[in-house]
Amino acid sequence: MALKPLHDRVLVRRVESDEKTKGGLIIPDSAKEKPAEGEIVSVGEGARKDSGELIAMSVKAGDRILFGKWSGTEVTVDGEELLIMKESDILGIIA
Repeated sequence: MALKPLHDRVLVRRVESDEKTKGGLIIPDSAKEKPAEGEIVSVGEGARKDSGELIAMSVKAGDRILFGKWSGTEVTVDGEELLIMKESDILGIIA
């Protein structure tokens, strides 16, 4: 099943965080926080102005992004957990 976000929403796959700290300590799964970094899987066509004119998206599929800790809604697509969120929930693009 494919999922295409509508309007100014994006579908994001979380990027897994490191298993170890810089000092070499292994972080157990119970102590890990969900990462606030991800890769965009797909994007909607963009928002519309009151006049009906399309506002283009600033991000595209494949971009690595940072987003807020509580951003988005978790969805499961083909057994994979993804996030769907508005473009405005994205804090920045990782270059």
